[in-house]
Amino acid sequence: MLQNIIKKVFDVREGEFKVSLLMLSYIFLIIAVLLIIKPTVNALFLSELGVEQLPYAFLWVSIAAVISSFFYSKALARFSLHKIVKITLITSVVVLIGLGVLLKLGIVSGWLLYFFYVWVAIYAVLSASQFWVLANLVYNVREAKRLFGFIGSGAILGGIFGGYLTSILAPIIGNENLIFLAAFLLLSCIPLLGRIWKSRVKKLGKFKEKKRTATSPERPLRRIRQSRHLTYIALIVAISVLVAKLVDYLFSDFAAAAITDADELTSFFAFWFSTFNLLSLAIQLFFTHRIVGVWGVGFSLLLLPLGIFGGSLLFLILPELSAVVVIKAMDGILKQSVNKSATELLALPLPFELKNKTKSFIDVVVDSIATGIAGFLLIFVVRGLDLPSFYIAVLIILLVGLWLFFILQVRKEYYKTFRDNLELITERTGKTNKRIKRTSVITGMRTVFKNGTEGQILFMLEKLMEINDRRFENDVLELLAHPSTKVRTAAIQNLYFLNNSTMATNISDLLNTHDEALTLASLEYLLLHAEKDSRLVYDRYLDHPNEKIAAAALYCLAREARDNHSLRISYKLEDRIQRRIERLETASDQTASLGMLLQTIGIANIPVFYPFILSYLKHHDITIVQTAIEALGKTMYPSFIPVLIDFLPNKSLRTPVIVSLHNYGSNVIGVLLDILKERTTPLNTCRFIPLVIKSFKTQESVRTLLLLLNDTDLGIRLETIRALSDIRKTNPELQFNRHQVVTQIFEECKLYHQTLAAMHTQIIISYRNRKKSQKEISDKERDARTSLLELLERRLDAGLERIFKLLGLRYQQKDVEIAYEGLRSDKQEAQTNAIEFLDNLLTGDLKRKLLPIIEDSALEISSEEELQKIKHKIPTEMECFQFLLQGNDQKIKLAVLFLIKHQKDKKYLPMVEKEVKSDDFKLRTFAQDAIEALQYPS
Repeated sequence: MLQNIIKKVFDVREGEFKVSLLMLSYIFLIIAVLLIIKPTVNALFLSELGVEQLPYAFLWVSIAAVISSFFYSKALARFSLHKIVKITLITSVVVLIGLGVLLKLGIVSGWLLYFFYVWVAIYAVLSASQFWVLANLVYNVREAKRLFGFIGSGAILGGIFGGYLTSILAPIIGNENLIFLAAFLLLSCIPLLGRIWKSRVKKLGKFKEKKRTATSPERPLRRIRQSRHLTYIALIVAISVLVAKLVDYLFSDFAAAAITDADELTSFFAFWFSTFNLLSLAIQLFFTHRIVGVWGVGFSLLLLPLGIFGGSLLFLILPELSAVVVIKAMDGILKQSVNKSATELLALPLPFELKNKTKSFIDVVVDSIATGIAGFLLIFVVRGLDLPSFYIAVLIILLVGLWLFFILQVRKEYYKTFRDNLELITERTGKTNKRIKRTSVITGMRTVFKNGTEGQILFMLEKLMEINDRRFENDVLELLAHPSTKVRTAAIQNLYFLNNSTMATNISDLLNTHDEALTLASLEYLLLHAEKDSRLVYDRYLDHPNEKIAAAALYCLAREARDNHSLRISYKLEDRIQRRIERLETASDQTASLGMLLQTIGIANIPVFYPFILSYLKHHDITIVQTAIEALGKTMYPSFIPVLIDFLPNKSLRTPVIVSLHNYGSNVIGVLLDILKERTTPLNTCRFIPLVIKSFKTQESVRTLLLLLNDTDLGIRLETIRALSDIRKTNPELQFNRHQVVTQIFEECKLYHQTLAAMHTQIIISYRNRKKSQKEISDKERDARTSLLELLERRLDAGLERIFKLLGLRYQQKDVEIAYEGLRSDKQEAQTNAIEFLDNLLTGDLKRKLLPIIEDSALEISSEEELQKIKHKIPTEMECFQFLLQGNDQKIKLAVLFLIKHQKDKKYLPMVEKEVKSDDFKLRTFAQDAIEALQYPS
């Protein structure tokens, strides 16, 4: 009965209830333990050391948090999450038992109290962080969207339970026994962790596991500094934490002065912490949506500082504990309800990737630094000036003023960022330049939904998925009649999260559409809406007379049952797929349902059917091959990576291959790097791998591409540098190792100089050969030398491109692109201006080494006078040939071997003999012919 109620209320589906209940119990125990030990340790600290020592504790918390964050990151890189969480739990239990024993013996004082105070603060941050990392591993994105609200409610319930339990039991059984109770509750988390890990995590493949827990190694501070919007958000968080710590100090000061008994003080703290949680839950459920929805971001953000400001004014008039409780209530209640929702909405215009990579830094590191600053302020106010706590209220009021200023500034940035995003989309689509009014973002979004282009509407629907603002429900409903199937598909995907109580009236029309993607999205919506009894949906549509609907239903079942073994067995998924395959083999028209069947097998995670996908990779219909490739990517089966890579040279299949490889997550980058290093796939295929790595656009992909700069193949190097340049253009916040880039520029300059010298040698020889008779120079030799010059010219063009794209990683890309375009211009004036521009742009060794090469590259050799200018710079023909044979360009080598063959000079034999051992059949043949011609000139 209870299980059915929970499923109906919280949208928990079949096969998910058990693990979700385990997760809820886990976070419930974690937070309940926190609400037992936090008031207990706080009360002991204040009773033994006094409130005047609290600022020093703040400082130690800040230092310990930053240091532990550094070492914890290192641990994550070396050990599995399961091991780290288990060790953390065991260590915490040991610490709690140690604290309980010390309390029994009555020897908790001095530095021990500091240690336990700091440890509780670190436990609060670390335990919650570990839980949400675990949650991201247990649930995929779609499951998380539905279930995080349910399991997250366990945190609030744990806070209420732990706080009230402590309030009741502290005066009765004493603090030491409460600590032992907390240790027992925390110990219960270990078997819960084991069951969660065994039931869900162990069933994931290594690619899925690493993909879900992938963390960015980037430094988020740089990204925050580059965005004024993020900077103001970080400042608001810092000020709010700073004010909260000052409020905590006031609360602790007056409470400790009014209540001297440690057990009673523990009970007092626990009671109010639980009460604040309870009131926060009530506001979150009944008022937050109305406040944020009606009054918007700006007003919602102002409520918390204004509430603290009002409480501080009350305290100045009535400096009593009751007034301090009011201030603390404003902070404790509004921060986790209205303010939290407004802050999340504030980040709406920012790209999801940017938010994801900076949020934890702002929440943890900025919070810790602000805590340390609070400690310094309190030390200065309390100790330095010897002022009473009364003046802390004045300091709070001043900081609230600064807080309000930052809110007004971030509100401007909020609208500016939103407007810039809209302008960017408008520019990209090239359709309309209609601007959204600054005064109302809500009106602007609605304007886009009604009059925007397809690209603008899709962008807004993607943003709406992040906040689920129900004010736009009617706007999204209207989009179900939009002529674009992409818009209708995105609209119906949004609709469930905007309104899960009533279903769209035209769902049947959408379900019976001719567009396969829209049919699938409609069925997904229907399934989401009927999750209270999903069996009814599966039973109705799995055997639907409309083949397209039945196929879509089977796909939905396969996706939901991928990691849900009970659901798979319940609906006999394997048998259903097998029957559909058998029906397909006898059908007259296989193409109608083949695509969806391939996708279903790919998502189902049933390896026995994988050969069926592989059999269609050589199909005559290119769309079927594309679908088969996409299906292979959905399997996330490691053995299929080389299979997918082999299709990269095919331009029509390249995009689906890249999309499929993306399904493996960023961990596939290491596999691609190994393939490139070991050359386990043909060289022509290897040259497209940097394009795949580029598509991830992460710091890891940048680091991997930088490693490929040293590849011996110039084609791979060029594609690698192009990839790095594209990433820099679209993701300027990513870091590029400047030393490595500059070193590579020097290497490219050296290669360019040698190639240019070799080309000059060939130009001089060709120029002089014009004067020779036909008897002295054969037509074949002339043609070979002309061909070699053309190849060298292409190589120089590619080399110049590599150099300038690398310069774009070192300097401003726009400046470098302007110079490059000038050099490639046919106008002499443009080339001269480009060289002058580079003379002012470049610095140091880059300027000294690069400018002479660029000047030589711009030189047109068409007369004896110009030949004499460069004569001292060029190598001999033998040196030229020796250099060209050291590369990996087959065409250049063939041309050189042909020319050597006509030299009829045995001094060339040593360099030709090396090519006889080549793996390339053509090179071996040409080398053998050249050796024969050199040995027997007649």
